[in-house]
Amino acid sequence: MTLPLQILQTTDDSLLAQFFQASVGQWRSERRYYTLPEGETKEMVSVITINFLEQGCEKLRKLAQMHGLPDTVSLTCGAEVIWESTNSISNKKESKGTTLFGALGNTIYRDRGFATAKPVTAQYYFPNPTTLCLRTEYNNSVFEEELKLVGSKYRTRQSIISRAGEQLMIGQYLEKRI
Repeated sequence: MTLPLQILQTTDDSLLAQFFQASVGQWRSERRYYTLPEGETKEMVSVITINFLEQGCEKLRKLAQMHGLPDTVSLTCGAEVIWESTNSISNKKESKGTTLFGALGNTIYRDRGFATAKPVTAQYYFPNPTTLCLRTEYNNSVFEEELKLVGSKYRTRQSIISRAGEQLMIGQYLEKRI
């Protein structure tokens, strides 16, 4: 007899801390964005550096302040992501910057969103211990992301951006540890 597959959906802070810690280091991110419905593509390469942020550190305190959280509230853990992106076809530098992530309960607080420089929040869960799923909503758009650790040397990511129930863009990423 075969038992049905059980999907774990948890927002355990310790799983998130383990995921962030397993992601620490430098990554080469190769990604392709598909604009829908036309299917126009854009290819990018980024060098990403991920640092783990411990509860109580200055960067997490500042992130909590950006979101107007009371001083008595402490984000449990976080990550700092530093990136520099280049268009794969033209070799033109596209963007560079830093993003902070901090967790509290089932919410991830960010200092900026994918399409905004303003602070945003995402709801997160783990369907399994190596896959982090995020859902972020702002400016009438929904950003659904899945990040999956594949062993210790690879990560995959997929992002789907929707507005008014219509998918606008899909981003697919393969990240290799440098």
